[in-house]
Amino acid sequence: MEPLQPKRPSFAERGARGRQALSVSKDSLTTCQDLRPGQSLPLVIRPAVERLNLVAWAEENRDVIDEKLRLHGGLLFRGFGIAAAEELERFIASSSGAPLEYTERSSPRSTVSGRIYTSTDYPERETIFLHNEQSYNINFPLKIYFLCATPAERGGETPIADCRRVLARIDPRIRERFAAQGYAYVRNFGAGLGLSWQDAFQTEDRQAVERYCQKSDIDLEWRSGQRLRTRQVRPAIVRHPRTGEEVWFNHATFFHVSTLAPAIREGLLAGVPEEDLPNNTYYGDGKPIEPEVMEALRGAYRAETMTFTWERGDVLMLDNMMVAHGRAPFTGPRKVVVGMAEPCSHHDLRPMAEGNPV
Repeated sequence: MEPLQPKRPSFAERGARGRQALSVSKDSLTTCQDLRPGQSLPLVIRPAVERLNLVAWAEENRDVIDEKLRLHGGLLFRGFGIAAAEELERFIASSSGAPLEYTERSSPRSTVSGRIYTSTDYPERETIFLHNEQSYNINFPLKIYFLCATPAERGGETPIADCRRVLARIDPRIRERFAAQGYAYVRNFGAGLGLSWQDAFQTEDRQAVERYCQKSDIDLEWRSGQRLRTRQVRPAIVRHPRTGEEVWFNHATFFHVSTLAPAIREGLLAGVPEEDLPNNTYYGDGKPIEPEVMEALRGAYRAETMTFTWERGDVLMLDNMMVAHGRAPFTGPRKVVVGMAEPCSHHDLRPMAEGNPV
C-alpha cells in the first residue's frame, strides 16, 4: 500500500456531525491500493485511522487528490462512512469547488439535495451504456462523483472504461474520420418520447431556449405544436486540458439508435421515422454512421470496461474526460447519487485536426 502524503504535518478533524477532533501524523492518514492486482482504475483510497473525516482531509490534500486522479482517472474512497447527499456535496466542494447544476439534460434525474442528483432514473432492468457526462454540451464537468447510499441486492454496478485506452482500440481509419468531422447529435423534443424541451432546458420560455442554443453552438428548428429539433456538431477526439493526452470523449456511441436494446430500438423505429427519434447521432457532415463502425466502437468500450461491487458509503470520483461510466441492470433497492464539478468548455480544448467542428 502506498501512503498519501498530506500537505501539512497534521490537522484537526472537522466533522459536520460534531465528531471529536483528531490529530494524526502526516504519514498515516490514508492508504492507496489497486482495486485488484494489476488494476488501478479506480485507485482505492481508505482511511488508515479511525474517524477520519473525508471532507476535512480533502481540504488539506486537494493537490494530492488531483495528482492521483490525473494518473489513474478514477478514485474510489472506501470506508469513510459517507452516508448522505449533503456529505457528498461538501466533499465535492472541498476537493473540487462548488458542485455544478445539471443543464441541457438528456436523461431523467431528480434533485436529492442542492446540486446532488439521482443517477439516471431509468428502469432497473435496463443497461446504461458507457458515456462521458454531458460531453455533448459546450460546457461540461471535468469531474463527476458518485455516492453509493444503498447498494443493490444484485447487479447495479457502475462500469467504467479508460477513454485513452478506448481510443487506442479504435481502427485508425475510423479515428481519422471522427477526428476530422466530429459527430452530429440530433434531438427531437415534444413527440411524447424522451424528455420535453421544457425539462431538458429547464424553462418554459422559447426565447430562453433560443438564446441558450445560440451561445452553445446548437442549431434549432421549432416545429408544429410544442415540438423542437436541435442539431449540434461536437468533436469526438480531444486533448485533455491538463495532461495533453488524446481521449475518445463523445456521445456518438451512446446516443446512436443502434446502441439501444433491440426491443426498445425496434419499438421506436416502428412508431417514428429515424429523423424523428428522440436521440440519434451521425458523422459531423450528417451522413449515417455505418453499422460496422458502431459495432466496432461498442466493442472498444466493452474491451476496456471494468466493474466493481458497490459498498455502502463508497464515493467514486472520476475524471469525466478520461473515464466513461455506465450502469448495469439490478434488482432490489439501489440508491446512487451524483454530483459534478469543475466546468470545462469545448472552446478551450486543443483541436485534434484542422477543421475540428468546435
